[in-house]
Amino acid sequence: MDRRNSRRDAEGSSVITANRLLDGRIVWLGEDGQWRILIEEARLFPNSAVEDVLKACNARAQDDALVGIYGVQVVRTASGLQPVTSRERIRAAGPSVHPEFSPDWQMAQSAVHA
Repeated sequence: MDRRNSRRDAEGSSVITANRLLDGRIVWLGEDGQWRILIEEARLFPNSAVEDVLKACNARAQDDALVGIYGVQVVRTASGLQPVTSRERIRAAGPSVHPEFSPDWQMAQSAVHA
């Protein structure tokens, strides 16, 4: 059972999230079964199917180098998928650190100075 997100409604929809071991990034299960870094690219599942999807994802978590796989209930808004909880909205928005400390910023700076 998915204990992290017990706030799923029976008729709602969810996406699947995890943390990538390689770099700690928050990732979302995409339509093609690959893990994506943007929630906008996440596959939407009916809440009734989430437990089965989680079982399959957890079975291959080691091969995919993932930890902390769980479902996140979302609603579709004009700007895309939005998690229903504040915690998950923060996670979906990306790293909550100053850009200077983000690996993406560091890579961009390296490219500028190369």
